Amino acid sequence: MKWDLLEMDDEDYRIIPAIKGRVQCLVEKKEPLEHCGLCIHCREFRIKGTFVKSPSLAYCTKCRVTDKVDLTQAEAVKCADRQGEGFHSITNLIS
Repeated sequence: MKWDLLEMDDEDYRIIPAIKGRVQCLVEKKEPLEHCGLCIHCREFRIKGTFVKSPSLAYCTKCRVTDKVDLTQAEAVKCADRQGEGFHSITNLIS
């Protein structure tokens, strides 16, 4: 599945399906959902049809997310990476 062909929602986020605990982050690369939970591009996970905020937003001064997400139940990821940068860890920003 090509990343530029993935479904876009009204806010221009990519909705990336989670299959067997992984997402097709880039055309050439799949990432485990655990990486999404630490990625600056990840906004939300869809669990049982409802989107919940990503733990990666814990350091966002606007969001301050502190809830834990059960990634084993994730059906999809709402991703803000529209330029094909791929996984980018928040730890690079906070260290």
